[in-house]
Amino acid sequence: MSPLLNDGDEVLVNMKAYVESAPQMGDLVLSRHPLKRDLHIIKKVERMEPDGSLHLHGINHLESTDSRSFGAVGVRSILGRVVSIVVTKTS
Repeated sequence: MSPLLNDGDEVLVNMKAYVESAPQMGDLVLSRHPLKRDLHIIKKVERMEPDGSLHLHGINHLESTDSRSFGAVGVRSILGRVVSIVVTKTS
C-alpha cells in the first residue's frame, strides 16, 4: 500500500465496522488475500459488483497486487475498516 503505508507504520482497524453495514466505495479495508489466506492486505474499495463482491485496489497501482490481478473478493474476506494510520519515522 506504499506510499500511504511504509514498513513500521501502524494501523487502527475497526473490526466491527461491517457487522451491520457493507463496505462502501473509497473505504480503506483490511482483507484476507484471496490466494494466500494467511496474508492480510490493506486496499481501497474501488468498485462493488451487484453480487456484493468487491474490487480492491492498492494506491500504488504500478506495484500493487490487487483485484486487477486476483479479481474481485467476497465481502466475507473483509476483516475491517482502517480508521487511523500512525506514521513512524524511519532512519
